[in-house]
Amino acid sequence: MTNFIPVFPLEIVTFPGEKLNLHIFEPRYKQMIKECLELKKPFGLPPVFGNKPSEHGTLMEITEVAKVYDNGEMDIRTVGVSVFRVLEYVRQIPDKLYAGAIVTYPDNVMEQGDTQLSRLLMDEVKRLYTLLNVESKFPTEKKAMVSYEIAHLVGMNREQEYEMLQLFNELQRLEYIRRHLKNIVPVIQELEAMKERVQRNGHFRNLNPGDFNL
Repeated sequence: MTNFIPVFPLEIVTFPGEKLNLHIFEPRYKQMIKECLELKKPFGLPPVFGNKPSEHGTLMEITEVAKVYDNGEMDIRTVGVSVFRVLEYVRQIPDKLYAGAIVTYPDNVMEQGDTQLSRLLMDEVKRLYTLLNVESKFPTEKKAMVSYEIAHLVGMNREQEYEMLQLFNELQRLEYIRRHLKNIVPVIQELEAMKERVQRNGHFRNLNPGDFNL
């Protein structure tokens, strides 16, 4: 399916199912969001790299207008719906301040079910967050789209998150995260060793001296 959508380029990567709160203050985007609300239409969020919007992005649906200010600025809540691919950016639209894009929606296998790999990855992420003392950030609600749920939790940079956005099979995305976690295992292990050393500090320790025949 191909259609036209308004776009809101930002220097972030969002994923389907992800919730994102936005403060809308620029005139062009105030106009865009107002029209999206009136027409009950979504908008596209393509990540920006080097001042250039990318080829792929996430379609965002407005779920709530949390606040409208006297000057027309808005606080809105949105959620990612699907990944799109830009066929052409339309920089100027008659009577509009904002830009748009002609997009298509790649077939995307969103769910892989409760697999051994998904459970392993969730255990590793939980372990990492325990070490970093940020357990409260770990998702308590289990979802089928494990890759999208934990993508922002494993320390990937924007370029890596964007690479994952371009994978359209849940198993491929899980494998991508698994390889990333494998690369940072030494860091996790060092954190564990450091934590153990800190916990031992100040304790009386029963150590066997070596036999030096003194």
